[in-house]
Amino acid sequence: MEQYLTPQQIVAELDKYIIGQHEAKRNVAIALRNRWRRMNVPGEMRYEIMPNNILMIGATGVGKTEIARRLAKIADAPFVKVEASKFTEVGYVGRDVESMVRDLAEQAVLMVKSKKKEELKEKALQSVEEIILDALIPPVKENQMQKSTGFNVGETMASSDAELNEKTRNHFREKIKNGDLEDRKIEINIKGSAGAPMGMIGAGMMDDTTMMNLQEMLSGMMPKKPKKRKVTIAEARRILLDEEVNRLMDMDEVKDEAIARAQDAGIIFIDEIDKIASSGGKGGGPDVSREGVQRDLLPIVEGSSVNTKYGVIKTDHILFVAAGAFHVSKPSDLIPELQGRFPIRVELNSLSKEDFISILKDPKNALTKQYEALFAAEGVKISFADNALDRIAEIAYLVNAEVENIGARRLHTVMSKLLNEFLFDVPDKIGANANIVVTADMVSERLNNIIKQKDLSEFIL
Repeated sequence: MEQYLTPQQIVAELDKYIIGQHEAKRNVAIALRNRWRRMNVPGEMRYEIMPNNILMIGATGVGKTEIARRLAKIADAPFVKVEASKFTEVGYVGRDVESMVRDLAEQAVLMVKSKKKEELKEKALQSVEEIILDALIPPVKENQMQKSTGFNVGETMASSDAELNEKTRNHFREKIKNGDLEDRKIEINIKGSAGAPMGMIGAGMMDDTTMMNLQEMLSGMMPKKPKKRKVTIAEARRILLDEEVNRLMDMDEVKDEAIARAQDAGIIFIDEIDKIASSGGKGGGPDVSREGVQRDLLPIVEGSSVNTKYGVIKTDHILFVAAGAFHVSKPSDLIPELQGRFPIRVELNSLSKEDFISILKDPKNALTKQYEALFAAEGVKISFADNALDRIAEIAYLVNAEVENIGARRLHTVMSKLLNEFLFDVPDKIGANANIVVTADMVSERLNNIIKQKDLSEFIL
């Protein structure tokens, strides 16, 4: 959680996954810690302190999105990534800017529900165990024998039947706990669905989120009949556990907590913001629409109230991180009001060959480690010589320089081109316990012809 991490600790966490970009990491770490500081400010001043939104400027593939995504994980905060180019001005068909806040509310609810599920799991498992036990050994009901025979029976006989039933149930309870009956089939009642989703006239005018919300509301109005299913005890436990957790969960409490979390800790990452910047010329055309999107975006970033199906969310303290390459336009091409809402500007550096080598080796989720895990799943060991990684980084850097600079994403295509033949041959030609060593000569042999070609566009790189 963010409150336990200082800015230096946040940067140290980001360093585990992202190479370089220390200035950007420092700024997002300060912004994240400032949120915790604000929550600990007493009195009215807490509501006056606004977040310092960040504008990250840099070419594609240098780590802008990854910084924001990892930041949300460190903070355990609701996080939404949107592309500014997907939005259209109010009055046009397309996604409206408020949908980003509705998406954030959805994420917050999912996070809170997930946390509550873990808290309720133990209690729900006990209830599920009793439901499974009832399906195996129905309990003796009070006066059951009297009702079935029409005569009074002695207390001794009734108590002995109940005692025997309880002993049998305890015996089976132990078997269920020990997992001895996992494959045994039982009949259970499960909640039925309300039928297939309905199509609606004019649905094309709505965005996906609105459409889903409307369908969910309509499906909630339809009666749901329980239905019987014959399943194994293992499957019954899984099905019933979800139902029981949902039954125990207080959805009003979930909604209240989710709204508070979205308002105070939410992070919205707006990518490709340069695509809605005017190119600098005057007149109509696309620039008018771009400026319209900026003006629609402005109240959300400034602070406004947005209606969601879970309640009203105030956007005053949501942290907005915007990013763009700004190759054609400049940050100054954004409308002045929107520029003012992103006071912190961070320019991310282009990646060098040395950065590529570090990206291949150092992060916790480094590409080489990912491929090692993929091959290990087949029982094959793959390792990379240092000179091989040096050559891979050199080729990726050269292709970026000569074709188009797509940053670290180039490493994915280079590694794929290099290793796809091995991946195709495992396990048919390369069996388990094989040991593959990737050397610089192997890299050169498989990838050098790409560099020599004048027209590189025919290659996947």
